Amino acid sequence: MSTVRELQVELGARAYPIRIGRGLLDDGAGLAARVPGRHALVVTDRNVAPHYLARVEAALAGKSFGKLVLPPGEQEKTLARFGDVMAALAALGASRDATVIALGGGVVGDLAGFAAACWMRGVGFVQLPTTLLAMVDSSVGGKTAVDLPQGKNLVGAFHQPSAVFADTATLDTLPGRELRAGLAEVVKYGAIADPVFFDWLEANAEALLARDPEALAEAIAVSCAHKAGIVARDETEQGERMLLNFGHTFGHAIETEQGYGGLLHGEAVAVGMVLAARLSADLGRAPWSDTARLATLLERLELPVALPPGLSGDALLARMKLDKKAVSGALRLILWSGLGRAEVASAVPEADIRAVLDA
Repeated sequence: MSTVRELQVELGARAYPIRIGRGLLDDGAGLAARVPGRHALVVTDRNVAPHYLARVEAALAGKSFGKLVLPPGEQEKTLARFGDVMAALAALGASRDATVIALGGGVVGDLAGFAAACWMRGVGFVQLPTTLLAMVDSSVGGKTAVDLPQGKNLVGAFHQPSAVFADTATLDTLPGRELRAGLAEVVKYGAIADPVFFDWLEANAEALLARDPEALAEAIAVSCAHKAGIVARDETEQGERMLLNFGHTFGHAIETEQGYGGLLHGEAVAVGMVLAARLSADLGRAPWSDTARLATLLERLELPVALPPGLSGDALLARMKLDKKAVSGALRLILWSGLGRAEVASAVPEADIRAVLDA
């Protein structure tokens, strides 16, 4: 096993580690230490299971072990699939000291975590993210949810994991499009909070696309450090944590309007960040030069920066009004005043939002 980087999400008695390195799925003792009870249910999908499920099962030898292998894709993050996880826990006879283990990307993590939050009013939960996007974003911070036809992540709970093991060797088998989608969330941290990291990303874009192990490990560690700090300061998204949604209000609307069959989450976030930056510049909040830098970096990382054709501005705006940050039906957006300076914006005129969507 290569050098392992370890961070901590500081939440008092509920603090937990984020471990980053190659070969962590083979650390049987480390994983077993986070499964204190007799029962463990691994939730994964058909893309991930052939590569890694047997290794996790071997690490948990001696436990009463169950597994649920789901079809892949955001369209599976539903209340019906949540019911499947509940049924699997019931079939296992899972008691209150059971642990649900999420082995996969953000969809698996969100779904398994929500199930862990609800089974017997809350049981243990371990994240084993296998995509870059999940490593740097969704596996850290305890946001769990499923989607409704009306919008993304509308049913969920805050439920922190007991540990996150980010085995970067799993990125070797990650399709290129999924890797690039994860890089969008990496760019987000530079865009909202860390211009020095943004400079580093500009200098290392090609190395990241080439899956250079050191570059990827550094990008993951810096991203997780930002996420861990923000979560420790604002666990339930009352203030600062909302800034992590830069680009997401636009992005979630795109995903939902496309029926989760178009852009991947990270791709939609890339478009959303550019739209948010353009809106900020239109409103005189931020310089156009920073918007151009953001769009250029995303394009270098082979990510989309414009709305896909065929989407209605009216439909997207209606989706955005169901965003979880909205208050009394009024939109709140995450905009910026330039690189590293994100902010919550209330009462943004709908005409200005529509102008960006229609452009």
